[in-house]
Amino acid sequence: MRKIIHFLRIKNFKLSLLSLFILIAIFANINCNNTYHFKHSNNPIWPMFQYDARRTGQCPYDTSKNNGTLKWKFKVGGLIYSSPAIGSDGTIYVGTDDDYLYALNPDGTLKWKFETEGDGMHGIYSSPAIGSDGTIYVGTDDDYLYALNPDGTLKWKFKANNAISSSPAISSDGTIYVGSLDAINPDGSLKWKFETRVVSDSIPAISKNGTIYIGEERSIFYEEYFYAINPDGSLKWKFETDRGIDSSAAIAADGTIYVGTDELYQRGNKLGSNNNYFYALNPDGTLKWKFKVKEGRHYSSPAISSDGTIYVGVFGTLADDYLYALNPDGSLKWKFKAGASLSSPAISSDGTIYVGSTDTYLYAINPDGSLKWKFKAGDSLSSPAISSDGTIYVGVDEGDAFLYAIGGK
Repeated sequence: MRKIIHFLRIKNFKLSLLSLFILIAIFANINCNNTYHFKHSNNPIWPMFQYDARRTGQCPYDTSKNNGTLKWKFKVGGLIYSSPAIGSDGTIYVGTDDDYLYALNPDGTLKWKFETEGDGMHGIYSSPAIGSDGTIYVGTDDDYLYALNPDGTLKWKFKANNAISSSPAISSDGTIYVGSLDAINPDGSLKWKFETRVVSDSIPAISKNGTIYIGEERSIFYEEYFYAINPDGSLKWKFETDRGIDSSAAIAADGTIYVGTDELYQRGNKLGSNNNYFYALNPDGTLKWKFKVKEGRHYSSPAISSDGTIYVGVFGTLADDYLYALNPDGSLKWKFKAGASLSSPAISSDGTIYVGSTDTYLYAINPDGSLKWKFKAGDSLSSPAISSDGTIYVGVDEGDAFLYAIGGK
């Protein structure tokens, strides 16, 4: 009897082990399948300029293992004034001033390139944006917004009244916003148009409730305004900035709108760039606070971290070359000294801030303001984009025309 009981115990133990192994295998398979679907999701990795329609520059990708070494570089035919967009399969899309939109594989090889109708006279200064269906949208200085299929063929093109230098924003319903300001349906037809008094290169930003925010360029004849526009194209409110806006606003989780002005002059004042402000506006259009840098223009757009810290750089020959970290109440948290003017920052999930500079460096900055590393490129750098594997993509907007892939897993 004891032998029988012992045998049954051993057998039950073996069956329990077998059951355990089967359960582990099942869960491992489920996990692998989930990972597979995540990696091959239809959602673009870096959909548009500053990652999202709120233009926060904040993405969910970890870059803690990125040590700033060169992965590859790709020679393009013209300068890259915009930032790349990254599709769901890792394809990198970037426009240049030689009239081409390039699609590159994650290994740095050319997938395809599409020639716009600029005839060498009108380049691409707009960052591409990618819709949820994989359609790539890009504006050009030949006055068109192009919609391209993922294979590089033309889907449609929309004729605007002026050059489109600003980067498209895509709302949750698929509406594309460009310029100052056209709302375009996903089929390429015009939804509505909002006319600013001055043709604007300011980049639209969209809040969670669908409000569209856009600035107005400088004018020697008019007051300059920052506009809030309802999803139906009607004016919600406008805020007088007294100076022009070339960059995009960034919208915080609580609805606060952050935007800076970019002027070398002010009506009635002598030439200078020391009268530019960085504004924090409430969702109703009232002033929350404003921050003044010592010298410089807010040509680049701000970024907002998960803890609410706002990062903003300055631009210009008279700029103080700092990246400023501001608390949500407008007080200074810290400032980082670069060698020259700064691009729009991008923020990874580990809190690292990446910003390009006209001093030819890409800076990786820790959340406390200390330098993590810097990468030297061939010339002045535009705004970076971050991929899901931690690779940083950044283009050159002067001298040798390269797209750089830096670090990654």
